Amino acid sequence: MDIKAQVQRNAVADEVSALVAVVRPILVGLLYGLKSDVAAEVGGRENVKLKMLERMRRKKDGDLGICFEYAVHDAMRQRNAMVLDRVDDALTRLCGITGDPPQSILFAIEKSGSEQLIETATELITPESRLMSGARGQPAKLHKHIEGIAQAFRRPDARDALPYSISGVWKADLFLGKTDTDRWVATTVKSNPRSLEKAPGLRVGIVPASHTETDQPYLDQNKNLVVCPLLHDGNFMQVFYEGWQLIQFFLDADAKLPSEAKLPRPPMREVARMLEDRREFPVPDVIDALGVLAQPELLETEDQQAAVVQKKAEPQMELLIAPEPKDL
Repeated sequence: MDIKAQVQRNAVADEVSALVAVVRPILVGLLYGLKSDVAAEVGGRENVKLKMLERMRRKKDGDLGICFEYAVHDAMRQRNAMVLDRVDDALTRLCGITGDPPQSILFAIEKSGSEQLIETATELITPESRLMSGARGQPAKLHKHIEGIAQAFRRPDARDALPYSISGVWKADLFLGKTDTDRWVATTVKSNPRSLEKAPGLRVGIVPASHTETDQPYLDQNKNLVVCPLLHDGNFMQVFYEGWQLIQFFLDADAKLPSEAKLPRPPMREVARMLEDRREFPVPDVIDALGVLAQPELLETEDQQAAVVQKKAEPQMELLIAPEPKDL
């Protein structure tokens, strides 16, 4: 069917809208990092006001990493070429997965204190979906093993039930793949490149580039990982880190405009003003409201043929897998 595909026209054509685009998944990561019993005090996460987010959350070392995962997933979902093109290159050239532009599924089971997310995207995974692990032999069927992968995350003894070739897939953050060829790869997303680790079944690692000269995805033979570095200056990592700083200073200032010393650049201060104007509203409503302001000048639209999966979901929560754990 015909859809409107978005193609990047300028790396950072509009700093304000680019910052808005990355601030939204950061807010999602922090919101879903709240303990469910804490959010229940105000009637659930959907009722957590922006001004209350800092007061209700417990800062953790893993917050940056979780928000980076959400930002990468959202950039894929929004067809942001700063991420999409590099991932597509990695899948095509180094994983042998050709076809339509890639899709991303967030494997959102409990991490670093975050409660599991309920929305699912199993429509993308068919009984014939194959998980390409880089190992010899017939690739495992993702649909068949997805519940076992979730159980393996929670219970070490459940890992023995997985085929060895995918026994480490429970460490994945995303599943990246192409629906027309029905091939997927388990992907780890790390905000610190040194944290990449080898595990059976993990195939792609997305990290910030260690230096600006790192220009192409490459195969790390020792880890059996296709490393996909995201670039800094004038690119995705610069925008993400600026968005992360903005949110930290904004929340620390009680959801008000921070001092100019903390946010000296006008684009960052403008986004902080947008947030301050909405401090009395629930975080999901703020995320939705800012959606129309995210990167309006960054992308241009062209007609393409592609498979489309439509799903009702919460803001920024589309394309998720979060199987309910069974009581054992």
